[in-house]
Amino acid sequence: MSRREAKESIHWLDLILTYGNGALEKERLELIDEAIQIKKILSTIIKRLG
Repeated sequence: MSRREAKESIHWLDLILTYGNGALEKERLELIDEAIQIKKILSTIIKRLG
C-alpha cells in the first residue's frame, strides 16, 4: 500500500504546474526524486520479503 501511495504522489507531482517559478519547480523536482527513492526502497523490501 505504501508503494502505491508513493507512485500516486509521483503522479500528482507530475501534474503540478509551476508556471516558470524556479523555486517551485526545484521543490517539485526534489519531491519527485524523494518519492521515487521511497518507491524503490519499498520495492526492494517487498521483493526481499516475497
